[in-house]
Amino acid sequence: MVGMSGKRGNGEGSIYPYKNSFAAYAWVTTPDGKKKRKYVYGKTREDVHDKWIKLHAEAKKGPVATRHRTLSAFLAYWLESIVKPNLAPLSYVSYEGCVRLYIAPHLGTKRLDKLTVRDVREWLTKLTTTCQCCAQGKDAKRAPSRRRCCAAGECCEAFASRRVIQAARDALRAALTHAVAEEEIGKNVAALVKVPKPRRRRIKPWSAVEAGQFLADGVTREDPLLAAWVLVLCLGLRRGEVLGLTWKSIDFEAGELYVDHQIQRAGRQILHRETKTEESDDFLPLPALCLKALRMRRAQQFGDRKASGDLWQDGHGLVFTTKYGTPIEPGNLTRMFALRARRAGLRVIPLRNTRHTCSSLLVALGVHPKVAQRILRHSQISMTMEVYAEASEEAVRSALGQLSEAMGGAG
Repeated sequence: MVGMSGKRGNGEGSIYPYKNSFAAYAWVTTPDGKKKRKYVYGKTREDVHDKWIKLHAEAKKGPVATRHRTLSAFLAYWLESIVKPNLAPLSYVSYEGCVRLYIAPHLGTKRLDKLTVRDVREWLTKLTTTCQCCAQGKDAKRAPSRRRCCAAGECCEAFASRRVIQAARDALRAALTHAVAEEEIGKNVAALVKVPKPRRRRIKPWSAVEAGQFLADGVTREDPLLAAWVLVLCLGLRRGEVLGLTWKSIDFEAGELYVDHQIQRAGRQILHRETKTEESDDFLPLPALCLKALRMRRAQQFGDRKASGDLWQDGHGLVFTTKYGTPIEPGNLTRMFALRARRAGLRVIPLRNTRHTCSSLLVALGVHPKVAQRILRHSQISMTMEVYAEASEEAVRSALGQLSEAMGGAG
């Protein structure tokens, strides 16, 4: 502030009346190395003095931005410097898509510090009535002879689903949380806007009888993915976990399987990476049926390796591969599952819904409750016993009888 002599030191700045309030400035070095004035404002002289002191402290620490960035500029920084190096590749792909397709086109030009709750609410409302085929030029990207809707003047009204709207809001909220942490803004306006939760489609999982039919059909057709379906249905493994299994993770002597890797599609890459958290890593006991199926798979892969000769690629030592040893595309496994379910004459359910069938199959296979407790990851044995009490052993055992015979009496 101005001293007793009425003079101020060089670069100290000054406080003065401004639009019914007060303002002050200090000289700072900007991120691009230039010297510029940075202004602060407040209702009273004391408010401005406090801000001015803080500004001087900031200027001493290092470069200070004199202009507030737009939301687009901040999101670009957030994606490259925060999300990409610190989060899983799939998270980056998801956030980047939300920013590029849904956030930046509507809110990108707004100043980060001026974004309001109302802006976010109006943006989400607009998303529900914006045809994404028109907005993203999907039809316009087709060859002129194949254009059939928006580019031909017939809007197809491809509006964003509830799930897409929730994902876009969540991406903005995550970015603004970081902006608050870096003290660029005072509050997260996206967190204050509620969005309706997408409704989950309830799909009845397969019974043990249906699962038994599916596996029996795979045995008779010598399905190279039979062991994958067995692990999915009997151990409740997820798609990525099954595809990420290596032969090193299977101990045939101890009858155990170690789950610590997964295969994921992230944008244009297929990644073989560690499971999401250390808690996901686990040693699982292998029931006899699983061991038998994995031995059959080993023999099949040996045959594939011999048949493909020099074309064989053995990058990761994966259990489930194409006939040339390359990783299986996760989306392809989902499609193969649906195809085989139809072929077996069963109703098609999503691959992820098979986890619900796991417990009743373990009962059918005569797996000891203590072993089942580890597979189902129940904290209390009483939970496992409830599952065992509910399952009709007679019905499920008869359903798997055909399967056991076809596989040489395993399980």
